[in-house]
Amino acid sequence: MARKKKTEEERAFVPAPAREQKIVDTLEINYMPYAMSVIVSRAIPEIDGFKPSHRKLLYTMYKMGLINGRLTKSANVVGSTMKLNPHGDAAIYETMVRLTEGHQALLHPFVESKGNFGRQYSRDMAYAAARYTEVKLAPVCTEIFRDIDKDTVDMADNYDGSMKEPTLLPVSFPNILVNPNQGIAVGMASNICSFNLREICDAAIAVMKDPDAELTDILKAPDFSTGGDVVYNREQMSEIYRTGRGSFKIRGRYSYDKSGNCIDITEIPYTTTVEAIIEKIVELIKGGKLKEISDIRDETDKTGLKITIDLKKGTDPDKLMAKLYRMTPLQDSFGCNFNILVEGSPMVLGVNDILCEWLRFRKNCIKRSLAFDIEKKSDKLHLLKGLEKILLDIDKAVRIVRETEDDEMVVPNLMKGFKIDEIQAEYVAEIKLRNLNKDYIIKRTQETENLEKEIEELKSTLGSNANIEKIIEKQLKEIAKKFGKDRNTGIVCEDEIDDVPTESTVPDYPVKLFRTRGNYLKKISLVSLRTSGEHKLKEDDEIVQIIECNNKSEIVLFASSGDAYKIKAYDVPDCKASQMGEYMPNLLKMESGEKVLGMAATDDFKGWVLFAFENGKMAKIPLSAYETKQNRRKLSKAYSVKSPVAEIIPISEDCDMVAISNIGKALVFNTAAIAEKTTKNSQGVAVMIPKKDSVVSEVKPLSDAGIKNVSYYRTKNIPAKGAFLKEEDTGFEQMSLLD
Repeated sequence: MARKKKTEEERAFVPAPAREQKIVDTLEINYMPYAMSVIVSRAIPEIDGFKPSHRKLLYTMYKMGLINGRLTKSANVVGSTMKLNPHGDAAIYETMVRLTEGHQALLHPFVESKGNFGRQYSRDMAYAAARYTEVKLAPVCTEIFRDIDKDTVDMADNYDGSMKEPTLLPVSFPNILVNPNQGIAVGMASNICSFNLREICDAAIAVMKDPDAELTDILKAPDFSTGGDVVYNREQMSEIYRTGRGSFKIRGRYSYDKSGNCIDITEIPYTTTVEAIIEKIVELIKGGKLKEISDIRDETDKTGLKITIDLKKGTDPDKLMAKLYRMTPLQDSFGCNFNILVEGSPMVLGVNDILCEWLRFRKNCIKRSLAFDIEKKSDKLHLLKGLEKILLDIDKAVRIVRETEDDEMVVPNLMKGFKIDEIQAEYVAEIKLRNLNKDYIIKRTQETENLEKEIEELKSTLGSNANIEKIIEKQLKEIAKKFGKDRNTGIVCEDEIDDVPTESTVPDYPVKLFRTRGNYLKKISLVSLRTSGEHKLKEDDEIVQIIECNNKSEIVLFASSGDAYKIKAYDVPDCKASQMGEYMPNLLKMESGEKVLGMAATDDFKGWVLFAFENGKMAKIPLSAYETKQNRRKLSKAYSVKSPVAEIIPISEDCDMVAISNIGKALVFNTAAIAEKTTKNSQGVAVMIPKKDSVVSEVKPLSDAGIKNVSYYRTKNIPAKGAFLKEEDTGFEQMSLLD
């Protein structure tokens, strides 16, 4: 293909040389404006409880007359909102969805809705397109926009300067704590839980009277639209109220249907979804950790959320639910981070401090509203004062207007004739001819006295902090009575929850553990083993250790790094001989290159583990040294690694053992001759003295060695060199591990 010839412009273009810039300057010039924009103008809510996207949407609906009007298509609202919010329609509509009563994300939704808006508790339930759904403002929005037309908040230009929008909404209740809010900015985040409206109004009144009021008795606990139960800890909740940081647990609610032998979960934590819970339960069932469940399905419909779990015969539903709370998102944590914008600055505040900031904001709104009313009434009073002077001589006013030749001189002549100012004269000049009668003017001027009293009262209220607080208290009580609801989320004290141990929910039965040289582990029940065929193994792999124990036994596995890993037998999925088993590095989350060299199983941590090293030393460590109070999964320095380990053998009592070197020497000894060491990584004591350039290669119980002339290899004292194996002792067909 012929190369395209460069145009004259392309040949003339010479790229500008790259300009070096310090990384600090790049961050300051390019990154910081973006970061501040995200923090201040997008992700963090302000004291009115809204982010800019929420505020622009709701204000648009207010200006469209949707606070008392009929439902309108969502697409209509989305299109109008673009005049304030220069984002795409999808982003604006998604913002609206979360504010609707149909989505069920808020305790007090701001938008009444008709149509499918998805659900907060469902990840996969998609909402319908904007052209199909309809919306209007909910009644509670009368409190969101109360007195907004009385200059209660500052107004600013929209993005193109074509119209005005409020910088905050004059909310008459602490909306910042009534509805949940979450945001992720640059370098900071916000996560605010929701509280019951009645409780928040009472708390605001208490803080108004005493900024340091103890709120744990008034504000019991967070309240969520999805219900469930808060696991209550008073100290923990008090810390969240004080600092604005911390976490608490919330769990789902269930009921047991005895006739169908199934559990119905009807409320779940606000932080999770139906799909996440079902997926986790299915994963546990497949992993063999939930054998009590025969089936699980999502039966959510128009009536509400419902997850049904079918139980196997004989399953205790309460114990199973205790297990599900512990192992699935049916019990989840809500991490609180009360980060809000106060006058453009992000602050993490406790509940008391947030309420104090809201009260300061609300007092300012009321003061501005009072000042607005005073100004309007004063203007009206000023006009009426002019009318009073006209009342003295109506005929004179008519004569002045009639005898004035130029229209422009009517107002100046009235001003001169009655000693009134221009505004009053303009008002008089605009009165209709039919109203130029004494009755009309007397009625208007009778308002003067009432207006003077009202203005005096308003000024008195404006100048008194106590009077303003009375207004706030009255409004809060009215709102609590009108819009307050009973709690959705229950409260369960930590002390009331029965802590069912994991072991009590796990079935116990005898099993056999098979460890292979290739790092695989099989757990097979004795019942299944009776009907099993040959073991399936990888090529060149072999079984090197077999242990019989119970499903609730604790297993200690010793890795080549010198560390030990502890798991319960029930943590290993059951399998059959025809399966490969579990790859231990994955099962135990081992470090790269580690290999399991031995294992021990115990129910009571009695007995010992015998570590035989290639240098002929042996350490007898009690199993109790590996017992821990905490459920630790990894134990460091579980045995010595100064000499390579030849064998790791669990023993329940002292017995005869035989050590064999790689040059064919054998030594029979009793483990009672080896002193117990309490230090796990002890190098042990010398038992067999290997010849130069030889090592101990094998240690096994004497009963498995096939030695006929035992006394020939036995020694009274250790250490000893041992004796070369005789031909009749080496030709014995040893027992198979599988027998």
